[in-house]
Amino acid sequence: MKKLVLAFALFISLVAFSQTPEALFAKANNLYKNGSYTKAIEQYLSIEKNGFHSDDLYFNLGNSYYKLNKVAPSIYYYEKALKLNPAHVDVISNLAFAKRMTIDVIEELPKTFLQRFSENVIQKLAFDTWAIFAVIASFLAALFFLVYYFSSSSKGKLFFFNASILGVFVLIICAFFAFKNYDTIKNTKTAIIFFEKVTVKNAPTNSSEVVFELHEGTKVQILDKLDNWMKIKLADGKIGWISASKLKEI
Repeated sequence: MKKLVLAFALFISLVAFSQTPEALFAKANNLYKNGSYTKAIEQYLSIEKNGFHSDDLYFNLGNSYYKLNKVAPSIYYYEKALKLNPAHVDVISNLAFAKRMTIDVIEELPKTFLQRFSENVIQKLAFDTWAIFAVIASFLAALFFLVYYFSSSSKGKLFFFNASILGVFVLIICAFFAFKNYDTIKNTKTAIIFFEKVTVKNAPTNSSEVVFELHEGTKVQILDKLDNWMKIKLADGKIGWISASKLKEI
């Protein structure tokens, strides 16, 4: 009887081991390659439900939904992938293709120099990547200063002193970018419209006036929340209220 119990326990442990995120990810990838996109999505989502997140996981989810012509979910997961890795070239490319399936054409408002700099430089890398660069810069600055301190050559001292100053400067810049990027991500909430067509109103009530309509796949910024309503803003500056059930926060 004990042998039977031990054998059963061993079998359960082997089954559990075989269902690691890596094993599920590989299984989902094979399903995707074979054209079983719906089953692949089920596997990818099971990995996400177990608390595992990565840009590649969300990228593959976006690809799977895109193959099924599901606009909103594909854009939603591409955006989630970019939130983890803003420099993921394949995600950026595929997101551009997915956005072509959307109906709404929204022209962005002109941006200031600082806004463009933040978008094109600071937000091009994740905040933890900037933090890593800051740590590397601090290590190099300390190393150069030590070499400067023990160097006997006047030219060597000058070179390593300047190098240590440059390291400190890079450290400050990278640390600032890391905090700025983190603050932007923390305070900027975005969402994707998940219904074929929704109405946006001028107040958070069913009886309020409709100001414009949106369609699935459109990205919006969340400004506020009241009961079951979300106050949203579009890239062109339009603002209104929408039922919270009509969108999904990234």
